[in-house]
Amino acid sequence: MFFAPITSPVASPAFRRAAYHPALHSVDGNFDRFFRDVAFTPVATPGVKTCEFAQDDTSFTLKLDVPGLAKEHLSIGIEGAVVRIESLADAPRSLKAAYELPQDIDASTSEAKLELGVLTLKLVKKLPVSNVTTLTIN
Repeated sequence: MFFAPITSPVASPAFRRAAYHPALHSVDGNFDRFFRDVAFTPVATPGVKTCEFAQDDTSFTLKLDVPGLAKEHLSIGIEGAVVRIESLADAPRSLKAAYELPQDIDASTSEAKLELGVLTLKLVKKLPVSNVTTLTIN
Protein backbone atom coordinates (compact mmCIF):
# COMPACT_ATOMS: atom_id res chain seq x y z
CA MET A 1 0.00 0.00 0.00
CA PHE A 2 1.39 3.38 -0.98
CA PHE A 3 0.30 6.71 0.45
CA ALA A 4 1.12 10.05 -1.12
CA PRO A 5 0.17 13.52 0.00
CA ILE A 6 -2.36 15.46 -2.03
CA THR A 7 -0.53 18.47 -3.41
CA SER A 8 -3.16 19.80 -5.79
CA PRO A 9 -3.64 23.57 -5.37
CA VAL A 10 -7.40 23.20 -5.86
CA ALA A 11 -7.85 20.68 -3.04
CA SER A 12 -9.27 22.30 0.03
CA PRO A 13 -7.41 21.90 3.35
CA ALA A 14 -10.36 20.00 4.85
CA PHE A 15 -10.27 17.46 2.00
CA ARG A 16 -6.51 17.16 2.31
CA ARG A 17 -6.76 16.30 6.02
CA ALA A 18 -9.40 13.64 5.40
CA ALA A 19 -7.48 11.98 2.58
CA TYR A 20 -4.00 12.28 4.00
CA HIS A 21 -2.93 12.57 7.59
CA PRO A 22 0.87 12.51 8.14
CA ALA A 23 0.67 10.80 11.52
CA LEU A 24 -1.45 7.96 10.16
CA HIS A 25 -0.22 7.51 6.62
CA SER A 26 3.42 8.46 6.46
CA VAL A 27 5.73 6.06 4.69
CA ASP A 28 7.85 5.71 7.82
CA GLY A 29 4.76 5.05 9.95
CA ASN A 30 3.57 2.33 7.60
CA PHE A 31 6.98 0.70 7.62
CA ASP A 32 7.14 0.89 11.41
CA ARG A 33 3.67 -0.64 11.81
CA PHE A 34 4.47 -3.39 9.28
CA PHE A 35 7.81 -4.23 10.89
CA ARG A 36 6.34 -4.18 14.42
CA ASP A 37 3.45 -6.46 13.41
CA VAL A 38 5.60 -8.93 11.46
CA ALA A 39 8.78 -9.02 13.51
CA PHE A 40 7.34 -9.01 16.99
CA THR A 41 4.27 -11.20 16.58
CA PRO A 42 4.88 -14.52 18.35
CA VAL A 43 4.71 -17.50 16.03
CA ALA A 44 1.99 -19.94 17.03
CA THR A 45 3.36 -23.36 17.78
CA PRO A 46 0.90 -26.23 17.28
CA GLY A 47 0.21 -27.94 20.59
CA VAL A 48 1.59 -25.08 22.73
CA LYS A 49 -1.02 -22.71 24.13
CA THR A 50 1.32 -20.19 25.75
CA CYS A 51 5.04 -19.65 25.80
CA GLU A 52 6.97 -17.36 28.14
CA PHE A 53 10.60 -16.35 27.66
CA ALA A 54 12.91 -14.63 30.14
CA GLN A 55 16.65 -14.26 30.53
CA ASP A 56 19.22 -13.09 33.02
CA ASP A 57 23.01 -12.85 32.91
CA THR A 58 23.60 -16.61 33.10
CA SER A 59 20.55 -18.35 31.66
CA PHE A 60 17.40 -18.34 29.55
CA THR A 61 14.09 -19.52 31.01
CA LEU A 62 11.47 -20.92 28.66
CA LYS A 63 8.02 -21.93 29.96
CA LEU A 64 5.60 -23.83 27.74
CA ASP A 65 2.06 -25.03 28.43
CA VAL A 66 1.90 -28.68 27.39
CA PRO A 67 -1.26 -30.03 29.04
CA GLY A 68 -1.90 -33.76 28.77
CA LEU A 69 1.75 -34.69 28.23
CA ALA A 70 3.93 -36.49 30.78
CA LYS A 71 7.71 -36.28 30.93
CA GLU A 72 7.90 -39.73 29.32
CA HIS A 73 6.11 -38.33 26.24
CA LEU A 74 8.58 -35.49 25.58
CA SER A 75 11.97 -35.30 23.93
CA ILE A 76 14.13 -32.18 24.30
CA GLY A 77 17.17 -31.68 22.09
CA ILE A 78 19.76 -28.90 22.30
CA GLU A 79 22.12 -28.13 19.45
CA GLY A 80 24.12 -24.92 19.74
CA ALA A 81 21.55 -22.16 20.20
CA VAL A 82 18.55 -24.21 19.02
CA VAL A 83 16.16 -26.02 21.38
CA ARG A 84 13.85 -28.65 19.88
CA ILE A 85 10.88 -30.04 21.81
CA GLU A 86 8.94 -32.99 20.37
CA SER A 87 6.37 -35.44 21.58
CA LEU A 88 7.17 -39.10 21.11
CA ALA A 89 5.09 -41.49 19.00
CA ASP A 90 3.16 -42.92 21.99
CA ALA A 91 2.12 -39.47 23.29
CA PRO A 92 -1.61 -38.67 23.55
CA ARG A 93 -1.14 -35.58 21.36
CA SER A 94 1.40 -34.19 18.95
CA LEU A 95 3.88 -31.44 19.76
CA LYS A 96 6.79 -30.20 17.70
CA ALA A 97 8.52 -26.87 18.40
CA ALA A 98 11.94 -25.34 17.86
CA TYR A 99 13.32 -22.13 19.37
CA GLU A 100 16.52 -20.35 18.34
CA LEU A 101 18.11 -18.37 21.14
CA PRO A 102 20.62 -15.53 20.76
CA GLN A 103 23.48 -17.45 22.43
CA ASP A 104 24.70 -21.06 22.55
CA ILE A 105 23.41 -23.24 25.38
CA ASP A 106 25.39 -25.44 27.76
CA ALA A 107 23.36 -28.66 27.67
CA SER A 108 25.27 -30.32 30.52
CA THR A 109 24.17 -27.74 33.12
CA SER A 110 20.70 -26.96 31.74
CA GLU A 111 17.62 -28.51 33.31
CA ALA A 112 13.99 -29.24 32.46
CA LYS A 113 11.03 -29.57 34.82
CA LEU A 114 7.41 -30.52 34.12
CA GLU A 115 4.79 -29.57 36.73
CA LEU A 116 1.01 -29.39 36.25
CA GLY A 117 1.25 -29.26 32.45
CA VAL A 118 3.90 -26.51 32.37
CA LEU A 119 7.32 -27.40 30.97
CA THR A 120 10.02 -25.12 32.39
CA LEU A 121 13.42 -25.14 30.74
CA LYS A 122 16.34 -23.40 32.44
CA LEU A 123 18.92 -23.14 29.70
CA VAL A 124 22.35 -22.05 30.89
CA LYS A 125 24.27 -19.77 28.54
CA LYS A 126 27.55 -21.14 27.27
CA LEU A 127 30.42 -18.82 28.09
CA PRO A 128 32.36 -17.74 25.01
CA VAL A 129 35.87 -19.14 24.87
CA SER A 130 38.61 -16.64 24.11
CA ASN A 131 41.20 -17.85 21.61
CA VAL A 132 43.48 -14.83 21.95
CA THR A 133 47.15 -15.54 21.37
CA THR A 134 49.78 -13.09 22.53
CA LEU A 135 52.55 -12.34 20.06
CA THR A 136 55.98 -11.14 21.08
CA ILE A 137 57.37 -8.12 19.32
CA ASN A 138 60.78 -8.62 17.68
